[in-house]
Order: sequence, then C-alpha cells, then structure tokens
Amino acid sequence: MARPKFPGMSYTLRLALTFCAVVLVGLAGPVQAQNGTIRLLVGFPAGGGTDVIARTLAEKLKDQLGVNVVVDNRAGAGGQIAAQVLKTAPADGTTFFLTHDHTVSILPLVVKNPGFEPAKDFVAVAGFATFVNALAVSGGTPAKSMTEYVTWVRNTQGGKGNVGVPAPASVPEFLVKLIGEKYKIDLQAAPYRGSAPMMADMLGNQIGAGVGSVPDFIENHKAGKIRVVAVLGSVRQAALPDVPTFAELGLTGFEDVPYYGIFAPSGTPKATIDRFAEAVSKVIAMPDVQSRLTAMGLSVAYMPPQQLASREQAYAQTWARIIKASGFQAQ
Repeated sequence: MARPKFPGMSYTLRLALTFCAVVLVGLAGPVQAQNGTIRLLVGFPAGGGTDVIARTLAEKLKDQLGVNVVVDNRAGAGGQIAAQVLKTAPADGTTFFLTHDHTVSILPLVVKNPGFEPAKDFVAVAGFATFVNALAVSGGTPAKSMTEYVTWVRNTQGGKGNVGVPAPASVPEFLVKLIGEKYKIDLQAAPYRGSAPMMADMLGNQIGAGVGSVPDFIENHKAGKIRVVAVLGSVRQAALPDVPTFAELGLTGFEDVPYYGIFAPSGTPKATIDRFAEAVSKVIAMPDVQSRLTAMGLSVAYMPPQQLASREQAYAQTWARIIKASGFQAQ
C-alpha cells in the first residue's frame, strides 16, 4: 500500500495523520445519523392514545437531541408490524420504537411466530410511564357504574354483551373473559385494530362497552361521551378519583400495572442508547409534559434501560401464568 505523501513532514507524523483520517471516516456514519432524522415507530393508528403520547414526546425530544424526531405509525396486529420494522432497522440510532406492554411482553405469549424475539432483537432504552386498563361503557348504554352495567347486560341484553378491545389476544381481551366469569355474564371480546377505531364505534354506540387503557378513554370520559366505570391497579387513578378499582369490586390479582417504554434495535451502541435515554428523562421532567401525560391517565416515572428491561421481563412472566391458566393456546 502506497504511503500518503505530505511534503515536509516526518514519516511518523504522516502515519499519525493517516490514522486520524481513518478514525474520522469510521466515525462519520454515527455523526451523520445524529444530524439527520430519528424515526419513532408507533404500532397503532394516528389519533389513539399511544400516538398522542409519542407525538408529545417527539416534539420535545427534537429540542433535546438537536435532530428532527418523526412519528412513524406502522399500525396493525397489535403493534406486531411496527416491531418487525424495528427488528430489521439499522442499529445506528435513527430508529426507535415507543410502545406499551402489549407488543413486547404479551404478543410473544399469544402468537406462535410474531416475527421477533424481544430479548434477542430489541434493547430497552427508557421507560417513562405506567398506566392502568379500564372498562368503559358507551354513551348509549344507560349504566353509570359497574353494577349498573352488569344489571343492564343481564336484564336487557339476555345476559350477553360484546366488549371492544384494541387488539386480539391482548390483556384487555383476557380481562373481558375474567370480568364475565366474575359477574356470571357472557361477555365476548370484539378485537379492533387499535384504540382509535374501537373508540369510534363506542362513540357511535355500535358497541356497548370497551376495555382499554385509561389514556384511550380519558378525554371522552371527561367530555361525558363515554363513562369509565372501573379501573385496574391497586389504587384509584388521580385522573379518575371517583372511579373504583376492580379490586374494590372484588376482582383481584391484576395489580401489576402495564408500562410505556422505548426500545431500539439490538446492537444499537450503548452511547446512543444512553444519550436517548437521558433526553427522555429530561423531557418527562418538564412540567408541561408531565401535566399532559398525567391528564391522560399516566403515572409518569423514568425507568433507565436496565430497569425497563427488568420490568418487561417480570410483566411477561406474570401474564404468562395468567394466560396459561386461562387455557388460551398461542395462535
């Protein structure tokens, strides 16, 4: 290999300059990636709770990271499509995935071949909130409480009722079954492709009730268009202080609440993950962001990468036991 010629320089200095040039070329990729656009994948349609949360964070992350952060909705199959996109994305810090528990912790338990393995294909970046699921009744349903809803199903619906859920084989679907068993009524889950279309049918009184996250329901509940009648978790929610927990109503065993987190493709450099995680921690500490997320029914709390990874694994183990006990077979 020919030596680069730098007239007037010693060979040692020429060699040092050549080495530095090689290093700079090697670093160019990551530097250019940081100066480009970051894609924040969301596995649910625009307008749903997860999408609104992602856009709230993306707006602020842009300022923290100094790059444009674009929300990329890849809706379908309970977030499975977005997860598959993340798996095949380059691990260069340009693609991240904002999701709740369903896609990462639950889908691998209920789908035989989801097309990804969380422990192998993803790396945890940052958790930023927990939330609870809830049962809400549509505006056309006369019930104003859980007891009234059960009575309405028994007395006017022949003991049968359809309950919307944002995705098939999801935690909400298993909850529908357990609620029906608890109250001895025949409740059937009606799966949708995300919370937005489910909410549209609830607002149009096409379905009498739905189970989903509090962030999915909170705005329409406050507007009086639907009514949240019970929430999961061990305590009542600050955004819904008058709504009882299922534990208060006698349905226990679901106090481990789901989470929201951000993941990256496996192999993403630790420095990149740490940088993004630090930006998330700063964004969710902002009063305006905290206020908006809290108003949506989230409990805002930062989880560094390892804490999010541990929570994801523990949550998956909890629901693996519940799903197995239900007799459900992975499809």
